Amino acid sequence: MKPAWLGGTRTVSGVCLALLALAAIPQGGTARPLPKEPQSSSAKPGTPPAADKTAPAGKGGPVVQAMEAELERSMNVLRAADPPVYFIGYSVTDQTRVEVMGSNGALLNSQETRSRFLQVQVRTGSHELDNTRKVGGRDQSGFEGAVAVPVDDDVPVLRRLLWLQTDREYRDAAEALMQIRTGKEVKAETAEAQAPDFSVEKPQTYFGPQARIQIDRKPWEERVRNYTRMFRESPVVLNSIVTFSAQAENDYQANSEGTRVQFGQTRYRLEMQVQGKAEDGMDINRYANFDWTEAAGAPNDAAVTAQIKQLISETQQLRTAPLVEPFAGPVMLTGRAAAVFFHEVFGHRAEGHRQKDVNEGQTFAKKVGEEILPPFLSIDDDPTMLRVGKQDLLGHYPYDDEGVQARRVPLVEKGVLRNFLMSRSPLVGFANSNGHGRRQVGYSPVARQGSLIVRSSKTMTNAQLRQALIAEIKRQGKPFGLAIDDIAGGFTNTVRGAPQAFQVTPLVVFKVYADGRPDEIVRGVDIGGTPLVSLTKIAATGDTPEVFNGYCGAESGWVPVSAVAPAMLITEMEVQKKETSTDKPPILPHPSHDSGKAVRP
Repeated sequence: MKPAWLGGTRTVSGVCLALLALAAIPQGGTARPLPKEPQSSSAKPGTPPAADKTAPAGKGGPVVQAMEAELERSMNVLRAADPPVYFIGYSVTDQTRVEVMGSNGALLNSQETRSRFLQVQVRTGSHELDNTRKVGGRDQSGFEGAVAVPVDDDVPVLRRLLWLQTDREYRDAAEALMQIRTGKEVKAETAEAQAPDFSVEKPQTYFGPQARIQIDRKPWEERVRNYTRMFRESPVVLNSIVTFSAQAENDYQANSEGTRVQFGQTRYRLEMQVQGKAEDGMDINRYANFDWTEAAGAPNDAAVTAQIKQLISETQQLRTAPLVEPFAGPVMLTGRAAAVFFHEVFGHRAEGHRQKDVNEGQTFAKKVGEEILPPFLSIDDDPTMLRVGKQDLLGHYPYDDEGVQARRVPLVEKGVLRNFLMSRSPLVGFANSNGHGRRQVGYSPVARQGSLIVRSSKTMTNAQLRQALIAEIKRQGKPFGLAIDDIAGGFTNTVRGAPQAFQVTPLVVFKVYADGRPDEIVRGVDIGGTPLVSLTKIAATGDTPEVFNGYCGAESGWVPVSAVAPAMLITEMEVQKKETSTDKPPILPHPSHDSGKAVRP
């Protein structure tokens, strides 16, 4: 479970949060890490992974067989019901998860679990108008629930559960459609909301290999103890948590259109979370993580030790660092920070369903074909990419959660908006999905980001970019600018009626002086602004892309995402004071670092 001091909330109605940390598992579902893909990094975009040679061509395993049998039986009857069913979709997610967690030199837990969840979608009416339509304040998106099913591949047992859940979903769908038809007659609709409710897609067939993990937890238990013991040796660290996790996920999808998809993925992660406290009570949080998709890709002890030493050093510096007062001026973001900036400021506003919902700000709904960024910038979302350099991408997946094959989507070309991320909820002018319907188990899929890739044709070395920052500080007559080196995540609001603003939470920030003084580390910084203004303030970029891997929470739950961007110079960005705590540091020193000279309060 995530420590309380790391923060993070699930979001609703267009308010989104991206975190480095793994989300807590809610009742009825689980955060969806995206794992191993049996495909080389040189594969062409949109190419599915190589088929499992042990699976007969065109035939799935017992889970898919159970789905096929119940789909045929249910559709034969419910197609003629009143109201008629025009679509049924089945999804089963099978997860095996290993977790080893330690704190301050001792284990907190070590466990292996396996679970399997079933989700059934029944649509009544037609593609043009069905039971999912949002009319007025009625919202069908969000948490729907998933049913826990046996992990045994017992076809009769699985069919029984499919049968019962299909019946429940049909009854709910029939009642919802009746309410929608009544409400639609008395509610005005925008042009965007008049698009069909569900797209017509070509059926997909793919039967891939199952994902499996075999983890000996004992070596990882010892490593976790050793890593957290290193943190304990520092008097500035109040608390530390190190977590190793490995997950194998197997997805099975079948629907009444003929889609049959079965594939597996694995993912490994090592997370390090550190807490300190400044004398004025402000929490000092540092975080680092390693992600890999092959068992042999684990970081070695030397790499982890170096990262631990860096976290301790930064915690020490931040404890005594001065606070930054509210400020507007030039800012340089490292590639990771720039990646989160684009995820929050641009990415969420390019998700298709936000253009359709009258309760959304619809920032880009009418801007296709218009310039929204400087002409040297282009943006794709490409979940087919396995990695950038040696860094695996969390946002990779072969098929989305609606059974549509993942594909690269050119969103912005030379500053001009060209496209949106689409699920199977169409827009006027965008009739089909482009493989971005995503969700956490238990939620309804909506259009979500996968791997957002920012490309620039106006690049310079990072050293040159720093000099450009100093030149901009001088040009504006500012006493300093800021260099943001590391970042925890971000937050954005896209709901109409609330400020169309974003906030990014830096962890390591430096004041950069134009007069030659050394950079000065500072704390208490949040950066924010509004999207249409901030995107136009980008002046130049570095030449080295960097990767941010994290988990993003929105209407369809938590999904793994990546963002890739070079370092970036922004001529004006607003800095605000960070939320702080009034709790002072502990009165007594850490027991392991008590010299016996503690001063009584």
